[in-house]
Parts: sequence; structure tokens; C-alpha cells
Amino acid sequence: MQSVLDIAREIVAREGGFVDDPDDTGGPTNHGVTLATLQRLGRDINRDHKIDVADVQALGREAEEQIFVEYYFQKPGIRGLPAALQPSVFDAYVNMGGQAVKVLQRLLGSMRLPVAVDGAIGPQTTAATAKAFAAAPEHLVDAYDIARRNYYYALGDARPQSRKFVCRRDGGKGGWIIRAEVFISPRFHLTDEAHHARVAAWG
Repeated sequence: MQSVLDIAREIVAREGGFVDDPDDTGGPTNHGVTLATLQRLGRDINRDHKIDVADVQALGREAEEQIFVEYYFQKPGIRGLPAALQPSVFDAYVNMGGQAVKVLQRLLGSMRLPVAVDGAIGPQTTAATAKAFAAAPEHLVDAYDIARRNYYYALGDARPQSRKFVCRRDGGKGGWIIRAEVFISPRFHLTDEAHHARVAAWG
């Protein structure tokens, strides 16, 4: 079984290096750690008495992994979810914050285990997720990440600036879809044809 740190290392590797894309609502980012995160945590990485883009660029992998484990796994309460589900919810939380939990909460509701869709993992969400996993241990992870994939497509529907993260210029699957499908069983991966059909309306 993977350790939390092993999962964090995989997330850092998936995230890539420094990016400052104006179409990314996260702003300046290094391996998934944003400037807003460093400012919220008060992390002056280069010790120049200000927290700015230079601190994002100066982040090392060890610091990034520590931030992920402490603030994107432990603090949100992901440890309380079934072990099989933890890697994908952890990865999603790094990518989209509390929306990762809302995706889970909406899924639970569709399974007749209604919980508040508030983006927080409390006793209600933890208990409902345990029930869902007990009922469908072979399917819950796939169901979660399919719901996550659908969320990304819906985000592209609603926000044209986000479409380049869902669909490459050549029409293939973009980074967000590929990232979600890392955790989905191959038999549930969208075919290229299905992906193209899903984004056809985007032009």
C-alpha cells in the first residue's frame, strides 16, 4: 500500500514545473502549489520578506510534498476516507481544492446517501463514503473519477478559457481528462471518438 508521501510525490510529478497561465484561475503555480497558497500559509521561501512569484519559482520538491501532505491531505480530512479512494481525492484536491470533495458529495447523493455539498469532509461525509464503499468496493473509485472527469467537461462548457485544459489543440484529451483517467479503470476510459463528440460543440 502506498504511503501518503508516495502519493504526494506522484502528484508533484504529474503537476509539472512552474506555470503562470493567465487562463488558469490558480495563478502562478509550481508543481501544483500556487502563489495564493504560499501567501495563505505565510511561506517566504526565499526569505526576502515578501511572498511573490519568486517564492513560487523557488519552491523545491521536498517543500511541495510537505505542503501537499499537510494542507491537501491531512487538514481536509482525506485520511478519513476509504484507503482505495484516498489517492484520487488527494490528487483532485490539489487540482481543484474543495470542489474535489463536492464531486464526492454529489456522487454520494446520487447513490441515495445524501450529505451536505459543502466541500468539507466531516463525520457525515466520512460515514456516507464508508457506506458507499462497503456497498460498491470495486466501483466507487471509478465512479468518483468518472464524476471528476464529467466535472472538468462541465467546467469547459461553462468557461471557454478552461477548455484548453480539457481538450488539446489537436482535439485530443487535455491534461485534466488524462489526469482523471489515471485513476479510472481502462475499460471506462473515453475513446477518442467519445471525447471528440463530447467537446464538438466547443468548435
